[in-house]
Amino acid sequence: MRNIDRRQWLRTMSLSGGFALAGGLNAFAFATPQKKRNTDTLAKLNSNENPFGPSQRVRDAIANTLDTACRYPFQSLVGLVTMIAEKEGVTKDHIVVTGGSTEGLKAVGLTYGLHGKELIAADPTFQAMLRYAENFGAHVHRVPVDETLGHDLEEMEKRISGNTGLVFICNPNNPTGTLLNKDLLRDFCQSVDNKAVVFSDEAYYDFITEPDYPSMVELVKEGRNLIVSKTFSKVFGLAGLRIGYLITRPDIAKRLKANVMANTNILAIEAAKEALRDDEFYKFSLSKNEEAKKHLYETLNNLGLHHIKSHTNFIFFKTGRPIEGLIRAMAKEDVLIGRPFPPFYEWARISTGTMPEMEQFRKALVKVMT
Repeated sequence: MRNIDRRQWLRTMSLSGGFALAGGLNAFAFATPQKKRNTDTLAKLNSNENPFGPSQRVRDAIANTLDTACRYPFQSLVGLVTMIAEKEGVTKDHIVVTGGSTEGLKAVGLTYGLHGKELIAADPTFQAMLRYAENFGAHVHRVPVDETLGHDLEEMEKRISGNTGLVFICNPNNPTGTLLNKDLLRDFCQSVDNKAVVFSDEAYYDFITEPDYPSMVELVKEGRNLIVSKTFSKVFGLAGLRIGYLITRPDIAKRLKANVMANTNILAIEAAKEALRDDEFYKFSLSKNEEAKKHLYETLNNLGLHHIKSHTNFIFFKTGRPIEGLIRAMAKEDVLIGRPFPPFYEWARISTGTMPEMEQFRKALVKVMT
């Protein structure tokens, strides 16, 4: 979906009363939710996946690609890079396609963490890049989130030194779901990118409902020292196919390509192409996510459980009890919830799912908490 289409969609939904069009979108012939693992009653709400995807159009595209699965994907990849570049408003040499955004994160961590370099990140946040860099000798400064559970940009800037290779920002943040003020974020990036590369992880960017919230790709276009990551795993429902991409200056992109190991495959490439064309499923996924979050908010409010407003497809809430025990108790009710996120050992992350899964979560949580 082009960025202009996304803005028009958000405005339309806002004027319609907060995703009131969701019911109308059910008329489209979308794929049914994937079958449950292990049992017919298991609600898998622990990995921030799209329970409806991939769309039927994407499934058809995958099926139609099987005959060419014996071929290397290089030519097909050129077409996808062209589509992504057009979507993001950059030239093709700004794009690095990876085997899921996690592979992109690891390639960046390797590139900017070698030889004892330092990385700076919020705590808690998504750890894939940070732990991978640590494996190769990098030192990570983990800066505790502020009282709103958002990035403490002021403290993060204080940690920057001559040995800092990269500043990592996950926005919206995983696992807290918080969103940085767009002006503060832009000012921060412009203030520090002459000291270190800034990485903006935008895996959950599509779920942001604030009008005209900018992607940091806009700063990449200005030639700033930034890298932005995006993924097909979330709103497009392609987590199992492993495909994502980075947007950065051509000279940085060339350096990162040398450290990418897990190239994607032809089925994922053709699936991603069709996903970009399938605007109706994109809108469907967003509306269903808002519907599920509303149900989750009601459940948590009725139980008096403090939670953070989410700009993602999950909600972070305070349980008031050790998370390990809650995970086990919910699993006994066939509901899987997020792993521990230290130091918040009395908080839980719950992903959005289908409405039957949201009701299953509600009943399980009421039983476990009371």
